[in-house]
Amino acid sequence: MSDTRESIADQLGATPAPAPEAAAPDVPAADETQAAPPPVEAAPLREQQLDKYGRAYATGRRKDAVARVWLKPGSGKIVINGREQEIYFARPTLRLVINQPFGVAEREGQYDVEATVIGGGLSGQAGAVKHGIAQALTRFEPALRTVVKQAGFLTRDPRAVERKKYGRAKARRSFQFSKR
Repeated sequence: MSDTRESIADQLGATPAPAPEAAAPDVPAADETQAAPPPVEAAPLREQQLDKYGRAYATGRRKDAVARVWLKPGSGKIVINGREQEIYFARPTLRLVINQPFGVAEREGQYDVEATVIGGGLSGQAGAVKHGIAQALTRFEPALRTVVKQAGFLTRDPRAVERKKYGRAKARRSFQFSKR
């Protein structure tokens, strides 16, 4: 298969900048044979998306849970459905899940989070809040997008409960076999 995609620079008709000439004529010939590394173009940054209160808003989803997340600069306070994270998510593992985007972006304790979550169980809700925080973080600081995306936090986890089938006890579990 051939790759027919073009870069943005090719589409815009931009030409690479010419290499500067050597300043000193007494430079050894070995340096002339080494090619300069190609210029690395950074991905264009997206715009910062804030509401009129200076907060970044995002929606996170996981299983059947949907989280609406507002992110603003602060002291690191996380409030979920009007309750502190220690009260709402009593299990430490769920609190670790929520704080993962801040850890990857090295922004622990720098943002306040307010979230409302509906649907699903506690594990799904924690995953939804994590997804929402990661999305809101990239809307507040677009430069963090590559770091958060490489960690896989911007992708919605597509795994969901498998449906029950007829003639079965659950999705795959058969009814108990009776020999007689």
